[in-house]
Amino acid sequence: MPASDILRRNNVQIIGSGEQTLLMAHGFGCDQNMWRFLIPSLETHFRIVLFDYVGSGHSTISAYSSRRYSQLSGYSQDLIEICDALQLRNITFIGHSVSCMIGLMASIARPELFSSLTMVCPSPCFLNQPPDYMGGFDRQDLEELISLMDKNYIGWANYLAPLVIGTANKEAFLDELTGSFCSTDPIIAKNFAKATFFEDHRNLLIQTPLPCLILQSSNDILAPVRVGQYMNQNISNSELHIIDAHGHCLHMTNPTDISAKIKDFVSLDRETQFNGK
Repeated sequence: MPASDILRRNNVQIIGSGEQTLLMAHGFGCDQNMWRFLIPSLETHFRIVLFDYVGSGHSTISAYSSRRYSQLSGYSQDLIEICDALQLRNITFIGHSVSCMIGLMASIARPELFSSLTMVCPSPCFLNQPPDYMGGFDRQDLEELISLMDKNYIGWANYLAPLVIGTANKEAFLDELTGSFCSTDPIIAKNFAKATFFEDHRNLLIQTPLPCLILQSSNDILAPVRVGQYMNQNISNSELHIIDAHGHCLHMTNPTDISAKIKDFVSLDRETQFNGK
């Protein structure tokens, strides 16, 4: 596919003028606009690449393939194609929620594209796998959540959005996330939800040598602190920061904290590269 078609397909936008490129990947049911709270503090330091996954935001809906996007690997391929279309190398990837695993998959497949990974509220597996791993949800709970999408899509959105955003945060955030869920095609949303909540990518954590910043919320139903601790233990070159916050969308609810952590982490990563360590 020609580079121009890829950039149009994923509604790629580029802002900022720094030497280091940040590729920012939104989470399930969202779009690139959710990053807007971080942009003012980052665009003066970095070149920022924003995009929408196919089926989200202002992407080209006709490019959607249920076969390709029934697994997270399809979205990971999107990342790689965007990087190739823009001829990007040594980028800092910043992902939210499920995009953290999508970015990790892309970095393992094409390590030369990435210099480091920043993960905002990540989870390698949302399912509980006792006794060794507790992702937060029993399979039956998630199956009922998917079933609700078929029975009452609006009801599903109204149920899930408060869990994601956190009830202690601004109602405007809740309204925005609910609206974002509702504006997504139900079939596309269901396929993405199944890939998000049922895939298990814990085996990938030990496969990346890249520096990894893990930012976890202290009160997050979807990705509890213990999930961040598990990832920190299994990604050899990682650091974990627990943010005193509520909900699963730190980039929206706590942008000052998140942007500061990103700037510190990227600066340290570039210094390490420069020194050849």
